[in-house]
Amino acid sequence: MAQGFSMNEYPNVDQIYKDLRKLISLPIRSIRKDAMEDIIHNYFDKKCSKSKAMITKASEYIPGGVQHNLSFNHPFPLVFTEASGAYLYDLDGNKYIDFLQAGGPTVLGSNPNIVRKKVIELLNTTGPVTGLFHEYEYKLAEKIVELVPSVEMFRMLGSGTEACMASIRVARLATKKKNIVKMGGAYHGWSDQLAYGLRIPGTRHFEANGVPKSIFKYTQEFYPNDLNALESVLKRNRLFGGTAAVLIEPVGPESGTRPLDLNFNKGVRELCDKYGALLIFDEVVTAFRIGLSGAQGYFGVDPDLTIFGKVVAGGYPSAGGLGGKKEYMKYVSAGLQTGTKKALIGGTMAANPLSSAAGYFTLCEMEKTGALEKSGRAGDRLTKGLQKLIKKYDLPFVAFNQGSICHLETVGTMLLDINIKKFWTIKKTIAEAHKRKHAMEEMGAAYMSEGLVTLAGSRLYTSASDTDAVIDDALKRFDRVFQKVEGVA
Repeated sequence: MAQGFSMNEYPNVDQIYKDLRKLISLPIRSIRKDAMEDIIHNYFDKKCSKSKAMITKASEYIPGGVQHNLSFNHPFPLVFTEASGAYLYDLDGNKYIDFLQAGGPTVLGSNPNIVRKKVIELLNTTGPVTGLFHEYEYKLAEKIVELVPSVEMFRMLGSGTEACMASIRVARLATKKKNIVKMGGAYHGWSDQLAYGLRIPGTRHFEANGVPKSIFKYTQEFYPNDLNALESVLKRNRLFGGTAAVLIEPVGPESGTRPLDLNFNKGVRELCDKYGALLIFDEVVTAFRIGLSGAQGYFGVDPDLTIFGKVVAGGYPSAGGLGGKKEYMKYVSAGLQTGTKKALIGGTMAANPLSSAAGYFTLCEMEKTGALEKSGRAGDRLTKGLQKLIKKYDLPFVAFNQGSICHLETVGTMLLDINIKKFWTIKKTIAEAHKRKHAMEEMGAAYMSEGLVTLAGSRLYTSASDTDAVIDDALKRFDRVFQKVEGVA
């Protein structure tokens, strides 16, 4: 394993797609109905009764009962009260192996002691926020510039969504062009212009409820792994305001749910140079999870701008930021300087002392302890173990990983295809996606009942706290879940 990276080897993308196409061509294989009823009655209703009661009360004040999409799970969200290393504990005292890791930022493991001590020291002196400059703003920015070669300057923001918004404003100012091209199926936050082509390539504006269609006049998508499709969009855009930027996740949309060919990013870089567009890498998940120099360091491709989130605050709030070359970052300079048109961005709580310090000490500890390599080895061990279980029970499931980002596809919800030319098939495809999503939620509930916390029942993030013993224990739990799948004798 290369130093500073979590990927020991790049996955066989062709084989993954072959397996995924087979998966979505077959009938759904989820948890047996009788087993699901038993899980809900004997685990969730009996062993999670305090969580159920609290969520019922919370639903009177919070839409859906929770404040974040990651918090929802079938049949009802659980209330967690303690996080430590590889484990989580709920309100009823149940213990879980944590493969959510807050959606990816806690590469060291949940609530690492060394970072917590530093944060408490800061809270005892400065407090969480002053609205004024603090030394850790500088220290964090310096550390990120040191680690990521393409980043010459860094500005912290409140979230990944805000960083995505800032990036396209900067790209338009820098290039004086209008269009933004994103990879279909990718999620770049929930801002109006980027709520396009979500989850499944080709969906365009179908999931952007509440956003006028006119907002997407200058937003387009292209199909993952298809450089010809991207070039076609870039060519067409030359007649309609040009392309300001191409925005991609370097491992593929939705943290690599549709993985990219190893050399795809280099091809995108070449096309951006050819057509005068900026290349923006959304490294909200991958920066400091794939590599200390980001996924861009692993692939050897320098983007013009990099979007940060998640790890940049070490699992604390205000996890977002934009980095890049000085010639572009001048457009997000603070203060009242004149002479350069500036992108409208802000955020009173951005770069607060608490988040900046947490991010700085997290990155230092990750660098010092080889956390990325450890988390990657755990991801490899987990994936290989899942592949053996899939073969053992002759299931059509697909398991693969990009270092510490692990995928366990049991229904392939986001691998369906939308064909805009055959518009009469779209409604059926979306209905099938919703059907598969429910089956995925049931799988997630089954994992939860065995003490396994995942992201939506299909993605798992490993951390440096996941020892061999933790992974082997997890695999025994997955084994018990797979025994409950329809068709398993």
